[in-house]
Amino acid sequence: MSKTGKDKTVYLKPDQTKKRLVLGLRAAWFFIFVFSANMGYAQTPAGMPFSKGETVSYEIKKLKVTVGQATLVFEGEVDVSGQRAMLVTFTAQGFKFYDKELIYLDPATFFPLKIERDLDILGKKETITEFYDTQRGKVRIVKTANGKTAEQVIESGKRFDNIYGFIYRYRRLKQFKEGEEFYLHLPTRDVVFEITTKKKFKAAGREFDAYFMSSIPKKYKVWFDSGNRKIPLMISGVLGFGNTSMIMTDYQSNKAP
Repeated sequence: MSKTGKDKTVYLKPDQTKKRLVLGLRAAWFFIFVFSANMGYAQTPAGMPFSKGETVSYEIKKLKVTVGQATLVFEGEVDVSGQRAMLVTFTAQGFKFYDKELIYLDPATFFPLKIERDLDILGKKETITEFYDTQRGKVRIVKTANGKTAEQVIESGKRFDNIYGFIYRYRRLKQFKEGEEFYLHLPTRDVVFEITTKKKFKAAGREFDAYFMSSIPKKYKVWFDSGNRKIPLMISGVLGFGNTSMIMTDYQSNKAP
């Protein structure tokens, strides 16, 4: 009761009560959906098909001739400039070429935060560091060669991607579908990836059921194992010289199948 003696209690009709209940439930479900999407996307290592230390070894082939070896290692969570990141290390080497990339990825989205490259192609050595600003759709590229440093800034307003970050992000989906398309905004070009077929693929001395994914324009090709781990069995187009493919020769993981 109020000081005036009048009851200020608001009584709702049954239909009004039902309406408020429905609105309340909708709001609650919306909150749960947004919260779980943001939290769940940053999967814990136990929730991902790969874990710290996973190593995929490849032989590099050009015109069916082996010209080198490569490894793709998931290093797990690290700190980069005070920021949490997932680190993937890619190393490729062969006759007169060496390429090592430290790829730091956002743990929630697997989009690149920073990439450090150490290159030696035909005796020409250079280091490249790429700093990604995901909020502004910007990447700053610092290149050092022959004692000289040059800087380039690319800004498009779109969030830039990285081919290896995409591969690991796609592996986390755990469900591949023929006909699926994915758009990648790379610093040098935009590409569309599509899963075109599923068939047998031989690698590392055994046969896999695999999904084949190719890009438009036709530069990149990836074969994924259709099993729980979604291992990248073959990757083409990622090396910066010639028409080369990387075919898996060995797979090591600390995670149970």
